Amino acid sequence: MAKQIDLQDYINGIKSSDKRMLGKAITLIESKKPEHREMADLLLKEVLPFTGKSIRIGITGVPGAGKSTFIESFGKFAIAQGKKVAVLAIDPSSSINKGSILGDKTRMEELAKDPNAFIRPSPSSGFLGGIANTTFESLLICEAAGFDYILIETVGVGQSETLVNDITDVFLFLKVIGTGDELQGIKRGIMEMADLIFINKVNSENLSKAKMTKTELSRALQFITPREKNWKIPVILGSALEKTGLIEIFDKIDDYIALKNKNGTFLETRKNQAQKRFEFWVSEYILEKAKNNHHLENSFLAHKKKASELLSNPSSEASEFVNKLFGN
Repeated sequence: MAKQIDLQDYINGIKSSDKRMLGKAITLIESKKPEHREMADLLLKEVLPFTGKSIRIGITGVPGAGKSTFIESFGKFAIAQGKKVAVLAIDPSSSINKGSILGDKTRMEELAKDPNAFIRPSPSSGFLGGIANTTFESLLICEAAGFDYILIETVGVGQSETLVNDITDVFLFLKVIGTGDELQGIKRGIMEMADLIFINKVNSENLSKAKMTKTELSRALQFITPREKNWKIPVILGSALEKTGLIEIFDKIDDYIALKNKNGTFLETRKNQAQKRFEFWVSEYILEKAKNNHHLENSFLAHKKKASELLSNPSSEASEFVNKLFGN
């Protein structure tokens, strides 16, 4: 019979960067079972003093932009510079059964084998923004394990990327050369959130077009205020497959973090992000309590029914139920 893992086992495994225990710790955090949630909360409290020293990088781009290839190449490059790299790769989940392909370890096979890398594919479970709803907490586990860079690969299917931005220090947008107007299809919101832009899959055949795209993007960025004072959003050409442009990205990330520290915004942003996570979990726990409270169950179901059948405005029904919940 397998030995039951206790809290100290998890803590020791995380502090020693044991990949097997890291995976089990994240599985614990992802679990919705009440007994697992309780232990997960205790675990996070214990490891919190060891967090906060990593650089958190969000990576987005449409399907086919080469995100997994980029992450593998960048990860191997960072490791060659003496860094440890964790990857939280969010896979699209089926909206029907919440299943997930979870194929990122296959796509990043070389990086997965490196002792200084840890890859964790997690199903998004339909969660808005292309990240799983416990990604922030998984990120803290990886930080406590001593990883220098934590790369978060989003689903990249056109959902709001705001939530990715809300848990990272740097937001990297991957672009590929297509046909027609290269600025078509790039949402202004993504341009406003991007701290760096990497035009991927550049080769000798499309180099001329890639340079034109870079010029177009650079012009467009002149009309967008960078999120960080005195930062000019760089547009870098390269190929993750051919391992070109990686040193420029690596250096620009360091430059950006140094500027945020100089401006005094690095820690302030981290505080704001933690505050948003607090508000997220308040909403989650209130809804969970409301659904499972037998005194409120009938009222909850009645308001939900009226909303779903459009007998009333869903917002109004929600407002009425919350007022009942808090006795107003």
